[in-house]
Amino acid sequence: MATFGTLSDRLTETFRNLRKKGQLTPADVDGTVREIRRALLDADVALPVVKEFTAAIRERALGDEVNRALNPAQQVVQIVNDELIGILGGQQRRLQFAKNPPTVIMLAGLQGSGKTTFAGKLAKMLEKDGHTPLLVACDLQRPNAVNQLQVVAERAGAAIYAPEPGNGVGDPVKVARDGVAHATRQQHDIVIIDTAGRLGVDAELMKQASDIRKATQPDEVLFVIDAMIGQDAVNTAKAFQDGVDFTGVVLSKLDGDARGGAALSVASVTGRPIIFASTGEGLDDVEPFHPDRMASRILDLGDILTLIEQAQSAFDEAEAMAVAEKLATETFTLEDFLQQMQQMKKMGSMKKMLGMLPGMGNMKQQLEDFDEREIDRTEAIIRSMTLAERRNPKMLNGSRRLRIARGSGMTVTDVNQLVQRFDQAAKMMKTVARGGVPNIPGMGPIGGKPGASSKRGKQQKAKGSRSGNPAKRAAENAGIAAAAPATGSGFGLGGQAAPSEADLAELQKMLGKG
Repeated sequence: MATFGTLSDRLTETFRNLRKKGQLTPADVDGTVREIRRALLDADVALPVVKEFTAAIRERALGDEVNRALNPAQQVVQIVNDELIGILGGQQRRLQFAKNPPTVIMLAGLQGSGKTTFAGKLAKMLEKDGHTPLLVACDLQRPNAVNQLQVVAERAGAAIYAPEPGNGVGDPVKVARDGVAHATRQQHDIVIIDTAGRLGVDAELMKQASDIRKATQPDEVLFVIDAMIGQDAVNTAKAFQDGVDFTGVVLSKLDGDARGGAALSVASVTGRPIIFASTGEGLDDVEPFHPDRMASRILDLGDILTLIEQAQSAFDEAEAMAVAEKLATETFTLEDFLQQMQQMKKMGSMKKMLGMLPGMGNMKQQLEDFDEREIDRTEAIIRSMTLAERRNPKMLNGSRRLRIARGSGMTVTDVNQLVQRFDQAAKMMKTVARGGVPNIPGMGPIGGKPGASSKRGKQQKAKGSRSGNPAKRAAENAGIAAAAPATGSGFGLGGQAAPSEADLAELQKMLGKG
């Protein structure tokens, strides 16, 4: 999550210094609060929010809850985490649906904030939940805005109501009103109204948005704001709140490299919850906003729950069970390996998934160097094989490997290394399917079998995931491990230890790097 990268680095360094102290003095607390204040201001967080945030941290850090704590430094980190959750909105807030359909959702915001793209993302997300959304093109001023929404709707597989060509032609208020009526007739249960924006806040923009709101009586008015606009976020949010009012916030462009102060300011200043976060340009790059998970990401404590949810949505349960049964009774083949990789790709960017693991903030360079195209290269090699070769890799003699290398645009060495790594993966999959614990080269054994002993003593038997898909099971077991009494995290608050450089290197090899 690049937007909070600098802030996360500053806070991590501050807490790392705290951990060196056995007991905190008032001077230590003041120094820590001062560093947190500087980090927040540098991240473009609004000054009133910074003052309130740091005052609450100082008051709690000097209170009895820290004095009685076994490890005061850990307790201060927990206080900062709690306060971060508070300024991000506290509890997650979901969309409110109308008792009598259609539910009308109006999008508002400045030009370039990402409203039109988010309209398609929201439509696609709602369709996955069984809804039948209708996009209504009410941005009739920006050049080609209607055409853009039509393209987005087509990509999202959503219906669209666009009776006017736009480019300055048409009445947006009438289109909005007629769009809701059209949705009722066609039995669409959700209407998403894409409104016009401006390069800046002005009276004409506010009047048009206000008129559309009055004409359609939306159940939700979502204010879409660019997470990279910094201090202007607060003024813009206040202007829209006064002129139109809104029920929730959408943070767009959280994958950018700006300082991200908007996300930490807008919810606190406006008192309106953040409902969605847009994390990329793809139509699937949007997720419900969880204040507690976002706080954990900022503090480099990881986001295992989101990682598990992505795995659950990407993996086909029936196919996973079939693979699990096959693993227990038959040989794991390159054909199965290809299917597993394709399911992994459905989860999205490997860098994003790895970034959700605790402690990964210390390994930004390694993450940046992770080449996701290696998965495509591995897939190309396997697809260059015949079906018989995929099912029986022992057939791959020298001439066959040369043919496969030429067909995939790779070298014979690449093919040889893939076969070697596949043999390792097959053994690991077999071990997992039989209920054992895999020993990944370069990473050592993960956990231990029931009753097995090590230099540290006997391992306690723990309940784990029963999922038939090995990759999904690994993600779920990671979540269980994160919730269990921990061996330490980046700040000593529990959770998993950060993966080592060797871990990342081995993972990339397993995914196909030659």
